[in-house]
Amino acid sequence: MSELVIETTGLRKEFRSRRGLRVAVEDLDLAVPAGGVHGFLGPNGSGKTTTIRMLLGLARASAGSMRLFGQPVPRLLPTVVDRVGAVVESPKFSPHFTGRQNLLLLARSIGAPESRVDAAVETVSLTGRDRERYKSYSLGMKQRLAIAATLLKEPDLLILDEPTNGLDPAGIREIRETVRHLGATGVTVLLSSHILAEVQQVCDSATIIGNGRMLASGRVDDLLGSGTTYRVEVADLEAAARALAAAGFAVEPEPPGALRVESEHPSEITRTLGEAGIWLHALTSLRPDLETVFLQLTAADTLGADR
Repeated sequence: MSELVIETTGLRKEFRSRRGLRVAVEDLDLAVPAGGVHGFLGPNGSGKTTTIRMLLGLARASAGSMRLFGQPVPRLLPTVVDRVGAVVESPKFSPHFTGRQNLLLLARSIGAPESRVDAAVETVSLTGRDRERYKSYSLGMKQRLAIAATLLKEPDLLILDEPTNGLDPAGIREIRETVRHLGATGVTVLLSSHILAEVQQVCDSATIIGNGRMLASGRVDDLLGSGTTYRVEVADLEAAARALAAAGFAVEPEPPGALRVESEHPSEITRTLGEAGIWLHALTSLRPDLETVFLQLTAADTLGADR
């Protein structure tokens, strides 16, 4: 079994207000294996940011336990904090300095060699743009510079909380490519997000939460399932529907101009139609995407402001 970089057991966070007790995180068991990109998914207000803040010692847990690299936190957080990089809130950079100057100042403040600045800039694809003033950066470039800042201490774990919020499609693509590259280099990335199409393209595993509770967790391929529904395209839809229904398949219309057929073995669809003298134009798996799984799991949860 892979080493767990992040592990929480029965994690709980309560807030008291004039309206009474509010539970932000409820008995959360989170397990993030070493290596690759792990998606931490949930609607706004589901407890993602609160969980991350507890892991980083920025908020106190009401109950439960947490471990980073096998060490209990927050008690032993100082022993592992140098192995963790995080972008949780907008970092404070000098707007009149270049991106490179900002990174050099940070490197000197933590005693990191200047060579790490070059490596970090290259990793987030800001080479050449690092000599431009920070105030001229797009939002996507600012996010990539924030990630570069966390890489100066060469972390083994990188935590990114909604890094694509407010970005245009180009900025989202830039962050996606950066995250994918980091995961491939051996860094463990915990990517908190509610943008499922982007997450599905970069994450190896994922945990889905709603109202502070874990709803599902595992490899992305396992969460999506193997897929047993197929889109069948033929010239004569009525004849195909009759032949498939007579053979015991569940058949429904699949607009535009196709059939939706349930089958564990797509070859049986092909054989049945062939025996009826009906030839396929196309047979496509209708495997659900991560957004579909996410919406099904969180349908009963209340959307709200991020906790």
